[in-house]
Amino acid sequence: MTTLVVGGHSRKVGKTSITAGLIKAFPEYSWTAAKISSHWHMDSPTGEICVIHEERNREGESDSSRYLAAGAARSFWIRVKEERTEDAVQQFLPILKSSPFLIIESNCVLQYIQPDLFIVVLRNDVEDFKNSARETLGRANAVVLVNRHSSPPTWKSFVEEKTSGILLFTTPDPALLPPGLIDLVRSKIRD
Repeated sequence: MTTLVVGGHSRKVGKTSITAGLIKAFPEYSWTAAKISSHWHMDSPTGEICVIHEERNREGESDSSRYLAAGAARSFWIRVKEERTEDAVQQFLPILKSSPFLIIESNCVLQYIQPDLFIVVLRNDVEDFKNSARETLGRANAVVLVNRHSSPPTWKSFVEEKTSGILLFTTPDPALLPPGLIDLVRSKIRD
């Protein structure tokens, strides 16, 4: 089983673009893709600690639809209550373990699984830095830095310290995967 995890320091930094790009870059593998998020919307059922939605629409605009459009065999959006993530893992882990090729967009899942490769997406023009990203940044195998030449964010020195010695790839747009990243992922895929 090959497991890739794509995390990031905030919303809207390019995690989904990187995830979809990696699925598309390796069409020969039957990927199961999952987005695990802790934000709930107005339609969320009360009392639930985990809601699992299997996406079937390849033409939608949701992140899970984008995975299917990129070529994933299956795609899930898994919403968990942040304070109950450990309990929720028992509900969704069997789904994740059902595929030999798994790609997950999440930071929090790293507390419960050991991926073959953890990629962190950082975007210089986004100031916010989630706690889950701060906690997991040091576990990254690779960093994809988006918009490298924009003004340095306030978190730059913290990130430089935590990512010293970690492979760094840069791109002006997360939809454009750096070639070295594709080579790295290829080296981690186990047939």
